[in-house]
Amino acid sequence: MEAEGLGWLLVPLHQLVSWVAAGAMVFGGVVPYIPQYRDIRRTQNADGFSTHVCLVLLVANILRILFWFGRHFESPLLWQSIVMILTMLLMLKLCTEVRVANELNIKRRSFADFDPHHFWHWSSFADYVQCVLAFTGVAGYVTYLSIDSALFVETLGFLAVLIEAMLGVPQLYRNYRHRSTEGMSLKMVLMWTSGDTFKTAYFLLNGAPLQFSVCGLLQVMVDLAILGQAYAFAHHPQKPAPHAVHPASAKAL
Repeated sequence: MEAEGLGWLLVPLHQLVSWVAAGAMVFGGVVPYIPQYRDIRRTQNADGFSTHVCLVLLVANILRILFWFGRHFESPLLWQSIVMILTMLLMLKLCTEVRVANELNIKRRSFADFDPHHFWHWSSFADYVQCVLAFTGVAGYVTYLSIDSALFVETLGFLAVLIEAMLGVPQLYRNYRHRSTEGMSLKMVLMWTSGDTFKTAYFLLNGAPLQFSVCGLLQVMVDLAILGQAYAFAHHPQKPAPHAVHPASAKAL
């Protein structure tokens, strides 16, 4: 009798928790980039942030949306991809404007040049948009032709989450190359770690496709490696060479 009396309370409470979890999935992924965005805007220096992080997330989330057409998954994960794409475009816009403003010798580079040496290091935000649209068109056309193949759809889903799992690798490599995490927002990485942990738990508890859970665990491991770098470089900083010069326009990976 007592259990029945509590039923009226537990059902809406469970529904509320589900809504909160779904909202956290949709918007939680973009929260880590807020402090980094504010830091770049405040300092007018984007060297500490690797724009290849934006590239990784754009590709991963475009592929995840295409995967949804072949195998529907939970709507919050779909909306998360849409919100993340918009966020990465905003980050790219800011980083491009700041970098171009700080460059002393401006030589315009565009997507239409098709120069692999300057890929993803163009002079205008419009070039990044063109690249994203071109990739979306080609990937969408291939998906349309192969949507009836279960092997293709599952491979597409695996690639989407595997690429996203490699999110932190550009930042990890940049830190290793410079032997420093200067300019990187530690708050951003801490939020990456907490968000990826929550996301992986969400995948496991809600029966998401296996690819999501496996790559979520991999993503958490990369986040922890970056935190390890931040600790190591803070306690064992590299002595700068007296002849080394690091201009404000130094190209981040």
